[in-house]
Amino acid sequence: MKKLVLLGGGYGNMRILLRLLPNNLPQDTEIILIDRTSFHSLKTEFYALAAGTSTDKEIRVAFPEHPRLKTVFGEVIRIDREDKTVYLEGGQEVQYDDLVVGLGCEDKYHGVPGAKEHTFSIQTIAKSRITFEKLCSLPPGSTVAVVGAGLSGIEMASELRESRADLKIKLFDRSTRILRDFPEKLSNYVKSWFIKHDVEVIAESNITKVEENKIYNHDQVIDVDAVVWTAGVQPVKIVRDMEVEKDKFGRPIVTKYFTLSNDEHVFVVGDCASSDLPPTAQLAEEQGERIVKVLRHRWNNEPLPETMPEIKLKGFMGALGKKQGFVHLADTTVTGRIARLMKSGLLWMYKRQNN
Repeated sequence: MKKLVLLGGGYGNMRILLRLLPNNLPQDTEIILIDRTSFHSLKTEFYALAAGTSTDKEIRVAFPEHPRLKTVFGEVIRIDREDKTVYLEGGQEVQYDDLVVGLGCEDKYHGVPGAKEHTFSIQTIAKSRITFEKLCSLPPGSTVAVVGAGLSGIEMASELRESRADLKIKLFDRSTRILRDFPEKLSNYVKSWFIKHDVEVIAESNITKVEENKIYNHDQVIDVDAVVWTAGVQPVKIVRDMEVEKDKFGRPIVTKYFTLSNDEHVFVVGDCASSDLPPTAQLAEEQGERIVKVLRHRWNNEPLPETMPEIKLKGFMGALGKKQGFVHLADTTVTGRIARLMKSGLLWMYKRQNN
């Protein structure tokens, strides 16, 4: 039996499972899914778990069940491409014929002293739980700093405001305005929401050091009770350590078929793969679609297409608490209650589809 091994149960590999099961997998092939948890986590909703407005159960989706799908739970520690073997903590080994690396990302601290030791994260469900415990236990009047005003930082700060009206929240943004690469109308809407809800946005910030209960913005020292870091990501260490050609962000450079340039049996998907597009769940799913296309051609002994469909992201959605939000699709911006309903509806559809 040939083995297609999927490392990580994230958005990219979930899309692969959705397309191959139950009836599109060759009879001589089985899938082995390796993940540290027994469920798919909705990473786009980790901010709500950390803020305390969503429960752990609400952001989990069960992995599918199939006679030729085997799930292995454990931590990947090494990939040996010569022996085509994946090694897990505890000594377990899993061999593969084809491998899809979708192990996701972790926080990138940009060399800021103390950032790794003294900040909280929302990059994994386990770390989001720890962040929730810290933020939930803060006494009234405490100050929380959110470093990074990208989509994750915006949603984290707004959701925390809805959860804890008694906290002082500071959102640090390196740019001159929030979401500077998008229409000014959208930036102004998000900024006005923060002003209305008493979230202090500190523009043109530069965090130079983090200490326990202190954060340094340029030369200014600011007393804080907790810091949530949302200021960039990088591939997990096992991917950064792979001996392959990488881009400036440490992500393996892939071919148009999403394989390594020197190994056609290793695919890379999601936050691990080099791309000119921003790392999003939507991108991972589109990459997963193309990997399935390549696998089907191979399984049918057909030549691979000379060109692959270009990935065009449809846009993005963001939440400002549970009642307001913003959507940017096809150069059209929608804000307010309707935008929030659109995001909630998309989440409901995703969970229903994958269940």
